[in-house]
Amino acid sequence: MKKITLLFIVLLGIAHFVAVSRSEDDADSVEDIGEEGDDGDDDDDDDDEDSTEVKDENGVLILTDSNFDTFITDKDTVLVEFYAPWCGHCKQFVSEYEKIAQTLKENDPPIPVAKVDATKESSLGSRFEVSGYPTFKILKKGETVDYDGDRSQEAIVARVKEVSQPDWKPPPEATLVLTKDNFDEVVNNADIILVEFYAPWCGHCKRLAPEYEKAAKELSTRTPPIPLAKVDATVEPELATKYDVSGYPTLKMFRKGKPFEYNGPRENFGIVDYMSDQAGPPSKQIQSLKQVQELVKDGDDAIIVGVFSSEGDSALEVYMEACNVLRDDYKFRHTFSSDVAKFLKASSGHVVMMQPEKFRSKHEPESKSLAIKDSTSSSEIQDFFKKNVLPLVGHRKKSNDAKRYTKRPLVVVYYGVDFSFDYRKATQFWRSKVLEVAKDFPEYMFAIADEEDYSDELKSLGLNDSGEEVNAAILGDGGKKYAMEPEEFDSEVLRDFVMAFKKGKLKAIVKSQPIPKSNKGPVKVVVGKTFDEIVMDKKKDVLIEFYAPWCGHCKKLEPDYIALGKKYKNEKNLVIAKMDTTANDVPHESYKVEGFPTIYFAPSNKKESPIKFEGGKRDVETLSKFMEEHATKLSQKDEL
Repeated sequence: MKKITLLFIVLLGIAHFVAVSRSEDDADSVEDIGEEGDDGDDDDDDDDEDSTEVKDENGVLILTDSNFDTFITDKDTVLVEFYAPWCGHCKQFVSEYEKIAQTLKENDPPIPVAKVDATKESSLGSRFEVSGYPTFKILKKGETVDYDGDRSQEAIVARVKEVSQPDWKPPPEATLVLTKDNFDEVVNNADIILVEFYAPWCGHCKRLAPEYEKAAKELSTRTPPIPLAKVDATVEPELATKYDVSGYPTLKMFRKGKPFEYNGPRENFGIVDYMSDQAGPPSKQIQSLKQVQELVKDGDDAIIVGVFSSEGDSALEVYMEACNVLRDDYKFRHTFSSDVAKFLKASSGHVVMMQPEKFRSKHEPESKSLAIKDSTSSSEIQDFFKKNVLPLVGHRKKSNDAKRYTKRPLVVVYYGVDFSFDYRKATQFWRSKVLEVAKDFPEYMFAIADEEDYSDELKSLGLNDSGEEVNAAILGDGGKKYAMEPEEFDSEVLRDFVMAFKKGKLKAIVKSQPIPKSNKGPVKVVVGKTFDEIVMDKKKDVLIEFYAPWCGHCKKLEPDYIALGKKYKNEKNLVIAKMDTTANDVPHESYKVEGFPTIYFAPSNKKESPIKFEGGKRDVETLSKFMEEHATKLSQKDEL
């Protein structure tokens, strides 16, 4: 036992000796460090040097937010890849990119090859507007040259070497630059030209710029070329005002100097396709009778055909002008064929409109025509198209809703609409019931709609679980909706429903949260049931924010919006309000909500024409100025 105790004491002594020795060594180390590092500024300098150090990974230099500008400053040419670590294409290209780096390193002089993790170096990703991976940029004396060629070693190396040549200069922009001095000359002489009105500080304009230039290059090679141009609206305000430019970028097409709205995409290929289509004639020539017969038999929209004697017919020119204005909404055709003219029962200089077989009925004429005389204007022809495009009872679909069925009131009958061979008979059976009523109410528009296509609309009407095979509703003015009580459908049932609407006996359906018990905060809460009472109050000016609870921009706006409400809390005739649009209907179409947040100012004297807040910073100061500009009821307007 004594031996064990003695051994334990010896071990404790050894452990203590080791611990003391280590402590002394550590102290010496600390002292050494202190002696070497007396000058704290030197340490900071070392850290700075580390932050700008450029690391090498298999011949590819790694650039960051910290070292990018320092590295690029004195370089003639640099190839940079912006990548994301999770990107499959980037991973597959790693070995190829390293080969590119090795090849360009052997160039005389060597050309640096670098990469940037755009998910980590976010400021560089934003600065170079990186929107996809991998993205390659060639920097020539600090200026960016986009690379959009093949993603191969051979193609990339060839392009980089080309740019690195001492006498290389970027090709001139394909996009024409217009000013007040050359605008009329260029635009008036172009058969068709697309013009972008932009502001240099506009983020959307900056994102559009490379896509627009690529489209301009492609379209400049067409035969004949289709020019694209741009106007700096901040430098040429007179041109911006003349063409009603209220936001950026605004794109307008011109045909021989006459402006048309541009309704196409805003990316390279979309612009090219859209403008190529627009450059062609708005009306296609029908050369055979069979073409018209097939449209009548299988068509799904109004058939519009202009009948003319020849290409030189003066009536054809006016017809084409009208077609150009509405070419995005209708399909136009023309013919010089006597056989087609005979089939259409039309003589030269007439435009004929008819419905395909499935939409015809005994209650409406088979076709309608308009004679184009010397005095007939383009607008008269357009009005003819718009007035006669729909049958007495048409087929409302998601694809034609926005272009064909915007007029109100609209009577809609929902069921399983299917015009295929097996179901056409059943579809027409119910449609015939609707026709019997529609013929007696020419002041209203009627349509049938597939219940599956409009399941959300049926749900908002409370008809999704009606248990009936056929349901009906009326979409009224101002966004109001009226649902027919579920019962077995028949012409007389629909007639009674429409007549009750005409007499004002129906109560509109409005989706609404419960009315708040207390609403005394700086920002009034509006729900569907109180919209008319609060927002449409003609005694008060109202600023209304339409928001969604999940919207990040709305959450960011909230403290400023509350502060705005507090700022004007003593203004008895001014209301600052908000409405959760996901839980409430907006019962007036003038207040269109297409994104969140959407803000309108409703002056006391213009409730049906509210002013939308657009393009400004959503803070107290900017919103205050917006209200001051349009307010009619501020008691201390001059002091705001």
